Amino acid sequence: MGNRLSRIYTRTGDDGTTGLGDGSRAPKDSARVEAYGTVDEASSAIGIVLASNVVPPDVRDCLTDVQHDLFELGGELCIPGHSAITQDFIDRLENDLDGFNADLPRLEEFILPGGGPAAAGCHLARTIVRRAERCVLSLSRNEDVRPEVIRYLNRLSDLLFVVARVLARTESGTEVLWNRKRGQSPD
Repeated sequence: MGNRLSRIYTRTGDDGTTGLGDGSRAPKDSARVEAYGTVDEASSAIGIVLASNVVPPDVRDCLTDVQHDLFELGGELCIPGHSAITQDFIDRLENDLDGFNADLPRLEEFILPGGGPAAAGCHLARTIVRRAERCVLSLSRNEDVRPEVIRYLNRLSDLLFVVARVLARTESGTEVLWNRKRGQSPD
């Protein structure tokens, strides 16, 4: 168990650095800090989805598990050399993804983010996870990052897409489909 914060401000970051989990310091704009900060942002976006009253219990349980996973994943990124994410995490995401996707209609069109506040929030979380994945890939070009971390984020963005589809049906009964002709001026 890590240290408990008794005081929130320490003034140690006033020089533009932050403490990593191994006690070393890194610039606040380093690839490592950007990566775990974006993972934290994704978890916060999922928290907004979970604050909605329309989230079905199975989705709520899944997304709560994901928030716990993201805390572990952020810890792995914050502590150089630490391992937390295993194939079991990825397998669980794939099982959840397959389960939620089984009852959805086949995709015939692109979907626009929307369908209700929770669905739109889930789409936002998905795009943040995609950004986190890009940040982790950038980090991996110069530092060791285990492949499970990248696979987890990749699978999570897929899961959040499917969950957004489920939530759109829960909230409004439908999804917002892309229409290429909409907004074009007549000839």
